[in-house]
Amino acid sequence: MIDKKAIEEHIRGILIALGDDPDREGLLETPKRVAEMYEEVFAGMNYTNHEIAEMFDKTFEDGVDRNVDSQSIVVMKDIDIFSYCEHHLALMYDMKVNVAYVPKGKVIGLSKVARVCDMVGRRLQLQEKIGKDIADIMTEITGSEDVAVTIEGCHSCVTARGIKKTNTKTFTAELRGSFKTDPALQLYLK
Repeated sequence: MIDKKAIEEHIRGILIALGDDPDREGLLETPKRVAEMYEEVFAGMNYTNHEIAEMFDKTFEDGVDRNVDSQSIVVMKDIDIFSYCEHHLALMYDMKVNVAYVPKGKVIGLSKVARVCDMVGRRLQLQEKIGKDIADIMTEITGSEDVAVTIEGCHSCVTARGIKKTNTKTFTAELRGSFKTDPALQLYLK
């Protein structure tokens, strides 16, 4: 679990290290506010991928074609998430996630797909890891090996510091099963 008291103490120390006075009016509640924010934005760190899969495992079998030759595909596009880069603790923002899978006798509730993406995003990590973790969870919930996750997003460690390339976006793709080999399926991710 996230230790809010420890975060408060460390944020107070950071304010002092920056040369500011944590006891001045504007900063007096900052350590507490940051600890509360971290508890929220890093909530995904409290759970394993398996626990997230259990949390959002709401599937439906009614109306799903169980024919192995079926060409059914489910795609959710432009799911908004944010995350934090583990290298700089910098915000990854304007992130759009696309999740696709070929149903194997059941489908996951659509809101659950978005909730999986949100929870996975709430960790310190790399963008590549977000896509891998979402795909792992989707495979566990749906039983489908045919899963794809693409993500496009901005990284404040690139846009606001260092190289400062404000219009730069990073694209990552986690393609599994038939999504790796079937160009027709890959078209759904664009």
